[in-house]
Amino acid sequence: MGKTFELETLRILINSSALKPLDLHQRIQRSLCSLILEGTLAPGMRLPATRKLSQSLGIARDTVENAYVQLHRDGFIERRVGSGSYVSESLGRAVRGKKGKRTWSGEGGQKDSNIDLGLSHRGENYRRTGCVADTRAAKAFATGLPETRTFPMATWEKLQRQVTREHGEKALLHGDPQGAEPLRKAIATYLNLERGANVNPDQILVLSSTRQSLFLCAQLFSDTNKPILIEDPSYYGAKKVFEANGAPLIPVEVDENGLRTDILQNDKSDAGFVYVTPSHQYPTGVTLSLERRFELIEWAARNGKWIVEDDYDSEFHYDGLPTACVQGLDNNDRTIYLGTFSKTLFPGLRLGYMVLPRQLVDSFINARNIMDGYTPQIPQLTLARFMEDGYYNTHIRSMRKLYAERRHVMIESLERRLSSVIDVLRPEGGLQIPCFLKPGWSEEETIKKARRHGIDILGLSQLYTGNNRMEGWILGYSSLSNYEIEKSVKALSDILRKG
Repeated sequence: MGKTFELETLRILINSSALKPLDLHQRIQRSLCSLILEGTLAPGMRLPATRKLSQSLGIARDTVENAYVQLHRDGFIERRVGSGSYVSESLGRAVRGKKGKRTWSGEGGQKDSNIDLGLSHRGENYRRTGCVADTRAAKAFATGLPETRTFPMATWEKLQRQVTREHGEKALLHGDPQGAEPLRKAIATYLNLERGANVNPDQILVLSSTRQSLFLCAQLFSDTNKPILIEDPSYYGAKKVFEANGAPLIPVEVDENGLRTDILQNDKSDAGFVYVTPSHQYPTGVTLSLERRFELIEWAARNGKWIVEDDYDSEFHYDGLPTACVQGLDNNDRTIYLGTFSKTLFPGLRLGYMVLPRQLVDSFINARNIMDGYTPQIPQLTLARFMEDGYYNTHIRSMRKLYAERRHVMIESLERRLSSVIDVLRPEGGLQIPCFLKPGWSEEETIKKARRHGIDILGLSQLYTGNNRMEGWILGYSSLSNYEIEKSVKALSDILRKG
């Protein structure tokens, strides 16, 4: 330990930013522990006396003594009367040695992919498929982000104070795994009135997100290697959830009327369910026609399948009235309806829900209970009050008007500045614009150029499961002001024009 190199290494570790919040004796203890574990200080090596080390470091002897005492208690060093302090011989092979230091490579600190981690098949799928990267800031052209700058925060805080006063310490205890009853009643009332659903509060399961709903569907309906039917193209988050659970995906083509039910009718697989976004198909924005909705319902009943209906942004329909949800039309009770408040209110709320056929309710509640118990009560009760008092409907109407205006600005700006690059689709609703690249333009290259200048674009081709892939972009606009939309489209146009 007397070597200059090792003493300087100790100084560097002690003063590292990671240890700054700790007391000095803790920083010394942690630093010496690291040096022991990595083999710089080998088993049996004598440590400098506390007086000598304190002088070398320019600190009080008691500080070093406190560090040594903790190292001794933890078994990292032995203290021999009249002889000194030594790295514990009993550590033996527990010490990795210099050649065995932890090494990290690749993004996200992933270990060497050649190392056998002993993961299950499902665990290996999680490692291989990665995760869904949610956009954490409002910037061009983030998808799925609502406008949060105009959210009535003062009203929300007032209602939250009311809830905490009314429920007191009860709101701090464990909650109902199915969800707070006031919120389930408010959701049922809203869906029955606004979406033409046929829902009882006892059918509702409150969760943290749509992805958690999809995870539960994959867990309960699809064993490893059992396929899932999915729209093509489809929501990226759904694809990742299903693939990570080991389910092969069977793509079902989408056209101008939504999911092609004629293809579905010919399916001979043993898939347990089909995942659909009928109100505004993601990402094309088309609406599943009423005729196909009934064909879908008939197919599920005839084949004993389930329909997983993701109604993620049905509130934001701008051209005419939205079509009634599939769940409300399904007299056979084969539809699982998914909704979220991340798009209608704000993503940090982390509240979504499922409407389940009655025969599935207990199974899903049990699975959810095992997964994470329940959703925090205070946000649920606050949201229930927000809906009961009419603030939710008022906010939706305000956002619908705002997003319709932004959609118009976005489409007009894209067609004016980028008509030579893309064909712009005009979806009847939603929070993003799908665009197809014209011949001669590469999705990969245009996205790379944009990202080099701080503009994030979601590529269309990665949302396909089958081989018939279209290249293009998905451009979100809901979280951007009209000025920000114009500025961002101009910046993208300039970037592509410069080559």
